[in-house]
Amino acid sequence: MSSLNLDDFTDLIERPDGGVRRDAEARRERQVVPPGALGRLDDLGEWLAAAQGAVPVRPVERPRVVLFAGDHGVAGLGVSKRPAGSAERLVRAVLEGGRPVSVLARRLGVPVRVVDMALDCAPETLPAEVVRHRVRRGSGRIDIEDALTLEEAEAAFRAGTAVADEEADSGTDLVVLGDVSVGGTTAAAVLVAALCGTDASVVTGRGGEPIDDLAWMRKCAAIRDALRRARPVLGDQLRLLATVGGADLAAATGFLLQCAVRKLPVVLDGVVSAACALVGQRIAFRAPDWWLAGQASGEPGQAKALDRMALEPLLDQGLTVGEGAGALLALPLVQAAAALAAELPERPESPEGPAGDGDEEKPTEADAGV
Repeated sequence: MSSLNLDDFTDLIERPDGGVRRDAEARRERQVVPPGALGRLDDLGEWLAAAQGAVPVRPVERPRVVLFAGDHGVAGLGVSKRPAGSAERLVRAVLEGGRPVSVLARRLGVPVRVVDMALDCAPETLPAEVVRHRVRRGSGRIDIEDALTLEEAEAAFRAGTAVADEEADSGTDLVVLGDVSVGGTTAAAVLVAALCGTDASVVTGRGGEPIDDLAWMRKCAAIRDALRRARPVLGDQLRLLATVGGADLAAATGFLLQCAVRKLPVVLDGVVSAACALVGQRIAFRAPDWWLAGQASGEPGQAKALDRMALEPLLDQGLTVGEGAGALLALPLVQAAAALAAELPERPESPEGPAGDGDEEKPTEADAGV
């Protein structure tokens, strides 16, 4: 029996400050550029002000990319273009600077943190700071067995909350959340289908490296079989993560919820982070108010999850590579919204006061009937 009480998150998570958001909206109405002229950047700046509890909004100066990593046993069924158990290679490439997220992070000056939760490799092959939260080596094959024991799921969830606390305590002011996994999109699709009450075919996508039709059918069958195992445990979110999730997904869910507790905004990347966010919403309904959808990846499971949480992606570039790269592309947009909200000057008040701006034409004698 788990000692973790997920109901506590409902009490601990508050919504972003509504009063501050109204103050931000009022300030926006006084600025020289008319409200609405900046499109979604207006809403984004006001959301960020509410999340920070500050008007004018503070600049986003210490963002961080956090990637939870793991291998999934279901990858052994050929549901991914990458070989089962090969996520370690991706992690190593990220650390060495050879992946898209690494290139973008260098360009934007954002540090990247990789957290190994269940890579299928010896822990000594990776840096100690990467592997120190690891729960197990690989996750179970979810179509026929549980991904984790309940104790492992709790340990992974708690590891995620610990990472969130570490980031908040270190001064991180916004997190870009992604994953490095092989088979992770399959587990994510099962979670989305289970929580949204849909069939496997509705949420089955083609993954980070697009698979062919035969592999898609294998993936769809694996999701269908795992979905049968997921439905009986829908009422217990931790058990759901243990049954059809994985250590990386359980950690990301705990991370998202604790970020909401700590009032730390998060930008979600692809279908894996969206699925974890959907589980988080089931645990604490106010939590999604602290999250942004960075980009639309084209994965049907992501679209379904974001629609359920009423989150609209900031970008639609069709990046399927994962690893937080798509969400990281949205970071300059968030920073731009903060800068515009804080730095655009306000209109000077006319001598007549707020009721007029002094530009109205004065009536002529003809207008007055003289």
